[in-house]
Amino acid sequence: MIQAAILVIFPLCMAIAAFSDLFTMTIPNRVSVILLASFIVVAPLAGMSLIDIGWHLLAGLAVFAVVFVLFAINTMGGGDAKVLTASAVWFGFNDSLVVYLGDVAVIGGALTMLILLIRSQKNMIAAIGVPVPRPLLQEKKIPYGIAIGIGGFVAYPTSPLMQLVLHNAF
Repeated sequence: MIQAAILVIFPLCMAIAAFSDLFTMTIPNRVSVILLASFIVVAPLAGMSLIDIGWHLLAGLAVFAVVFVLFAINTMGGGDAKVLTASAVWFGFNDSLVVYLGDVAVIGGALTMLILLIRSQKNMIAAIGVPVPRPLLQEKKIPYGIAIGIGGFVAYPTSPLMQLVLHNAF
């Protein structure tokens, strides 16, 4: 049961965040709440020590400190900041967090370039009938939740809880 929760909760939340940001340019607060609350419930049941859980929560706090500054200077949206903070807790202070944040940064850069290209060619895209979500063309913001979601999918196999499931499955 705990293995199923580890396999499902994080990826599902990442998918919801990505799709919601793509189509509405918002990420529901409940995604971040579910990520954080489910980690707090699942981690001890999976056998993680209180010290390790504390390090994971501290990783989330460190990410929060950075994204709070980015939000304050209007570089990152509030939903993006919250979901990045809550998802960082699943990785903890280790190499997997570096992999995750690196993946999000690289994918976010590529996503930004793609969206800017799409916006610069929106008349041609409309003329040939390519379906593009309206907020993607009309908003000035970049839906970074897409990069966070994809980065989460890419890096999640390196996370401590996922490693625990992978090592116990075989």
